[in-house]
Amino acid sequence: MNKNIQINDHQDDKCVIILNNLTKEFEDKRVVDQLTFSVPSGKIFGFLGPNGSGKSTTIRMICGILSPTSGEGTVLGYDIKKESESIRLGIGYMSQKFSLYQDLTVEENLLFYGKIYGVDGEKLTHRIQEIQSFLQLEKRLGDIVDTLSGGWKQRVALGCALLHKPKLLILDEPTAGVDPVSRKVFWDILKGLAAEGISILITTHYMDEAELCDLIAIIYQGNLISFGTPEEIRIKHNEKNIEDSFISIVTQGGDKWYE
Repeated sequence: MNKNIQINDHQDDKCVIILNNLTKEFEDKRVVDQLTFSVPSGKIFGFLGPNGSGKSTTIRMICGILSPTSGEGTVLGYDIKKESESIRLGIGYMSQKFSLYQDLTVEENLLFYGKIYGVDGEKLTHRIQEIQSFLQLEKRLGDIVDTLSGGWKQRVALGCALLHKPKLLILDEPTAGVDPVSRKVFWDILKGLAAEGISILITTHYMDEAELCDLIAIIYQGNLISFGTPEEIRIKHNEKNIEDSFISIVTQGGDKWYE
């Protein structure tokens, strides 16, 4: 297969993520196959693909949790093979599955995760005040997390991921199962963060959300299938929107992916 896809070519220190031929194999199965792309800082980057496409494995390598079989990569300027601890300290991660403590209050969760990230004392108190104001959590601080709606839970989880002022946010399907109004509010928050210079990698199965990203990468069976702005991808695949482009890309199959 010809894998010479037109991708972002800003291979410099202004990129928060740079991947070169990143590959991961488990026993005799190649799950991620020579991924090569870069993401400029301050952008909302949509990482798309059907279930089982290799997204989660790639994210684990980007986070420094999983070592690649071959290839190279840097995140925030740190080598994903050699400087994984520095990467983990510089990113904020929000998993698809809600991972906060359901029997604690919102404030108790913020305090706990702040200390996990090494933020404590007056610095933590001040940071929680900033987070609660930005995310409008003031009236929710005393609420038990388990009593919150899905939208509010995700907002609290985002607040916890922001406590240590990460330069890169990695969000794995953060709005899955959340109502449309809460999704819009969440995306308004993300746009505000990006405007402040925070880089965001997000996975989603909602194609209307993908349309809001600055850049998109689509992978399938571990291969990079398409990369560019939403407009570039729509034009390249001669479709009217990202949803139609995504379906067309994934259903074509074979060498047609790389024509």
